[in-house]
Amino acid sequence: MPPRRILYLSGTRADFGLMQSTLQRIHQTPGLQVQVAVTGTHLSPQHGHTVDEVRASGLPIAAEIPVDVLTRTGASMAIAIADVVRGMTALLERERPDALLLLGDRGEMLAGAIAALHVGVPTVHVHGGERSGTVDEPVRHAISKLASYHFVATEGARERLRKMGEAADRIFLTGAPGIDGLAAMDTGTHEQCLQDLGLPPQADFVLALFHPVVQQADDAAAQARTVMQALTALGLPVLWLDPNADAGSREILQALQQDALPAGSRRATHLPRAQFFAAMRHCAVMAGNSSSGIIEAASFGTPVVNIGSRQHMREHGPNVVDVPVEAAAIEQALRAQRSHSRWPCENPWGDGQAGERIAQLLAQLPLGPTVLEKTNSY
Repeated sequence: MPPRRILYLSGTRADFGLMQSTLQRIHQTPGLQVQVAVTGTHLSPQHGHTVDEVRASGLPIAAEIPVDVLTRTGASMAIAIADVVRGMTALLERERPDALLLLGDRGEMLAGAIAALHVGVPTVHVHGGERSGTVDEPVRHAISKLASYHFVATEGARERLRKMGEAADRIFLTGAPGIDGLAAMDTGTHEQCLQDLGLPPQADFVLALFHPVVQQADDAAAQARTVMQALTALGLPVLWLDPNADAGSREILQALQQDALPAGSRRATHLPRAQFFAAMRHCAVMAGNSSSGIIEAASFGTPVVNIGSRQHMREHGPNVVDVPVEAAAIEQALRAQRSHSRWPCENPWGDGQAGERIAQLLAQLPLGPTVLEKTNSY
């Protein structure tokens, strides 16, 4: 019997980092093969040209689908979805994989799901059923309605998919693949981390990731300045990772160029995954609105200040404090989280074995034409 061929679509450094160990697990599973279709910021030099990291992983690349990630408006994001639909339709027609694997809530994942359903390729959706607010939540739910199977991270996500009318026998609780291996990861010493990151020696520091909220793109610069104001009041050096390519990110970058971060701070376009998690492990506090602060940071007990509405109502552990985009509230939360120090390393998003579960499910689940036939469960 020929191996099942799984195609994964990746559009950013973030989703590939979350899925890399799972993809490699799939690649090593008897009876399975995996390829990666690459698009989005992976192909952008301004975003670190992270397609190089995909190549370095040893996973075969099926296609590169270029899109505009530099205009950074809502309209350009919509056009990029159309471009990925076109590119993925041609790829799926040519390769005819047994399943398309998608993660989360990005526009390129929605494009892949649209193309796959019309071409007749079952879609398997990871991280469906979650609440996050902003444009991400409706996109995530749209992907779920187009998908044949759901590999969810939490029991709450499973229940929400059931309430959306998804059949219970198509929903599987796997946990979040992004936390696989984190508990055992060697993040080095604090001193080595500071040296590798180019931060002042023997310093506490803040790890900051602040992305735009698409519906609030006009406010992105002001929001970024508010975050920077609170960080300046705290006074610790900041390692600030540049935002994604969504509408409003250009304005955040302009704010960063015009306003100064505290002494000893530095910005980075991209960090390799191991270095990013070393920073997460050794920072005094993590601040911003990245899902990594909600999901992966709990595995290190990292104190997190989650700012604004981008992760609205997202499930999280006690290490995360939610605050509005107000300088005084952010500063107060930063000081409280810094004084608390590390939280217990208990992660509500899973046990670090998601990749093995996902690989086994992909090897065993029916993937014939009948799985494309869906009706609401009520």
